[in-house]
Amino acid sequence: MKIDSNSPQITNKLKPLSPQKAAVEVIVAKIQPENKSNKQSSQKRIVNWFSQAGVQGGSSSSKIVTNNDKIKRKKEVLALRKLKNLENILGKALDFCLDDGKEEDLDPDWFFSFVKMAEEIFSPAMQELWGKIFAVETSRPGSFSLKTLGILKQLTHKDAQIFRHAVNLTSRRKGESTPKLVLGYYQKTNLWSFFSSHKEQRLNLAEFGLGYPDILSLMDLGLIHHSEIESGELAIGISAEWRCAGQILDLTAKRTGTTLVYYKFTTTGAELCKLVTRKRQEPYIKSLRTTLDNAFTII
Repeated sequence: MKIDSNSPQITNKLKPLSPQKAAVEVIVAKIQPENKSNKQSSQKRIVNWFSQAGVQGGSSSSKIVTNNDKIKRKKEVLALRKLKNLENILGKALDFCLDDGKEEDLDPDWFFSFVKMAEEIFSPAMQELWGKIFAVETSRPGSFSLKTLGILKQLTHKDAQIFRHAVNLTSRRKGESTPKLVLGYYQKTNLWSFFSSHKEQRLNLAEFGLGYPDILSLMDLGLIHHSEIESGELAIGISAEWRCAGQILDLTAKRTGTTLVYYKFTTTGAELCKLVTRKRQEPYIKSLRTTLDNAFTII
């Protein structure tokens, strides 16, 4: 076969990459080793977590060879973990111990139910909370119901943080034991309020770190009721003392038909509120004063 000189030449040379494609290949080459390293790091964390439950990976160099040995080891590891959990909670309870001079016996059923649940509390922050509960209960039996313990056991560390923040924003009227998250007020329409532009005023709790998803989470956990609540109509000229986020406010309604709007904690939520060390919330108090000022005389 004769090849014409005018025929296109066959060559094995590759076309040079464009600058853009070359840059992409360099980036990919750099990422691949990092991804491999990240994968190994993730695998190490996964193996570490399972080892804490007494389970080892198939590539482990462990001397355990039979399934019975593996089962025995798993039971031993978990039993030791549960024992350590109880020891940590015992230590926290002793640190928080209350001495009020009373000597009332715990309900044995409550105690052993507490132990069964507490042995599965692995988070140090939650262990501290359970230690406080036991210290309070031994001092004042009946402070925490088994239902409350059951709900508390469902709380993650994140849930506990949300609840703690909510408690810091609570208000309580003098003479009442149930805390509330005051949102604002509502005024029923009458001759005097018909032309008013302040029939309803509300706070946005998200501005103070408690967004609506957090509220829904607390509702789902059974710590606050599932709907907003209005107080009864407040009498004019009669002041009511409220402790709001660490500050005492005397509220006196200016007009008839005025009610406060709030979220109310459940019985379980109210019990757990006792465990939270509260901090005064100045920005919230200032905003609450501004919101209520149109409908209340505040001292």
